[in-house]
Amino acid sequence: MADAKVIPFDEDRPRRRPSSAARRVRVAPEVPEPVVEAVPEPTAEGGGWDRRIAGGLSFLRRRLTGEYEVDEFGYDKELTDQVLMSLLRPVYDKYFRVEVKGIENIPKEGGALIVANHSGTLPLDGLMLQVAVHDQHPAQRHLRLLAADLVFMLPVVNEIARKAGHTLACAEDAQRLLEAGELVGVMPEGFKGIGKPFGERYKLQRFGRGGFVSTALRAGTPIVPCSIVGAEEIYPMIGNAKTLARLLGIPYFPITPTFPLLGPLGAVPLPTKWTIQFGEPIVTAGYAAEAAEDPMLMFNLTDQVREQIQHTLYKLLVQRRSVFF
Repeated sequence: MADAKVIPFDEDRPRRRPSSAARRVRVAPEVPEPVVEAVPEPTAEGGGWDRRIAGGLSFLRRRLTGEYEVDEFGYDKELTDQVLMSLLRPVYDKYFRVEVKGIENIPKEGGALIVANHSGTLPLDGLMLQVAVHDQHPAQRHLRLLAADLVFMLPVVNEIARKAGHTLACAEDAQRLLEAGELVGVMPEGFKGIGKPFGERYKLQRFGRGGFVSTALRAGTPIVPCSIVGAEEIYPMIGNAKTLARLLGIPYFPITPTFPLLGPLGAVPLPTKWTIQFGEPIVTAGYAAEAAEDPMLMFNLTDQVREQIQHTLYKLLVQRRSVFF
């Protein structure tokens, strides 16, 4: 991209030398010096908006001319920062009013695997987790989420997920990202967690076979447990139309107090109050290379991560004053 041109102010321009006629005058009449008033700094109402508009136009130009970069996974950092995060931030700040605890447990640099509980009927918890890591971490780090196959089979959703940094939930992709120094997010409960009935809220489902532990061991990166409270109540799932789900080829078809009764209006999530807490990291760098193949070690570490997340969930629920406040 070409460098931006800098338009100099008048005082930065070279002064013109006086003409020969002017040099013949021995005594110049006294002229009072002009009073120079200080120019106020640009504000959000003035120059700030000018910069935003200029930045927006520059962003559109790069989009139209193709002068932007994506990585091998399809991640578009500029689009994520400028557009996707800007769209999610009001939901994060104003609607769910997310409170973040323990952000210091996420490393300032280098790879780390963030393991979180999954809930809410629709995967809004993963998106809010991305905003929390980016906006609250001092280094404004980006979280690369591992997503299920279904995400990459849906039109439009597939493209947006790729550009937002999501990638297929497979060990190979996760290990490459971790070894490249990225933060990787995984929700091992999968559809079992996000599609569980409201009566089982905040009860962690099975964490699979511990594949995420094996990946962290191979990459030598820490595992950061993460507990999310508030997402369970955004769509209270009181039923599951399994026959309709099979016809549509989806894991479940949720029935909530408002959906499908109220149609599209029923798809609006309830404005619950969220808390996201990051626990102390579990270090994996000290294990030998063959530790990733030890099933007993993987079972123990998986159980340790799960128990830490579950314990924190219960603690946050006890501290919570209300679902909505």
